Amino acid sequence: MPKSSPFRYFKTSPEIIRLAVMMYVRFPLSLRNVEDLLHERGIDISHETVRFWWNRFGPMIAAEIRKNWVSRMRAYSNWQWHLDEVFVKINGETHYLWRAVDHEGEVLESFVTKRRDRKAALKFLRKTMKRHGRPHIFVTDKLCSYGAAMKEIGKADQQETGRWLNNRAENSHRPFRRRERAMLRFRRMRSLQKFVAVHASVHNHFKQERHLYSRDNFKLNRAAALAEWRGLGAA
Repeated sequence: MPKSSPFRYFKTSPEIIRLAVMMYVRFPLSLRNVEDLLHERGIDISHETVRFWWNRFGPMIAAEIRKNWVSRMRAYSNWQWHLDEVFVKINGETHYLWRAVDHEGEVLESFVTKRRDRKAALKFLRKTMKRHGRPHIFVTDKLCSYGAAMKEIGKADQQETGRWLNNRAENSHRPFRRRERAMLRFRRMRSLQKFVAVHASVHNHFKQERHLYSRDNFKLNRAAALAEWRGLGAA
């Protein structure tokens, strides 16, 4: 039985919906910014429509990107993960955003908790390994919660810590911080968890590392990523 299109009950074309979702998630734009940019292109919609589209299709598109990407990354024999956490304010209350990044800077998992103790670190590790498999090396900072969680899962001998070893994970927080400022922070833990999961997948998809390629190769990679995006969610 052929798979039905998730856009089948919408009057707006899938191309416009994908464009609105990409603009909102990929770039540090507000809902009203996206509305104005689409209006300049002759597309008259409300910012609440953009909100509905992103909530409806963002997780679906992100899951499709993640599924295709994970199947390729599991083939690495010397997979190395970098783990780090940052403070995030939600209605004035401090929460912690845990992030796992691989050796190429691709974000594997983002997880929000109210604490950063052993229990939270253990939950984060188990969730990441369940989805992505097991790496060869875990690179972390010197937070004791990581060491306690590693001992519990039997991976203490695979943990590495160092002054600059975890720069890759720390740098991976920058796109989120830019996005957080544009959104004037978050109001609910659930909305933060949903957004960071989608944002990480979309960021991975369009991350081309242009400084590593010539201009011609960068343009080819960018065009391929955009073409693949336009096919996501298709029946």
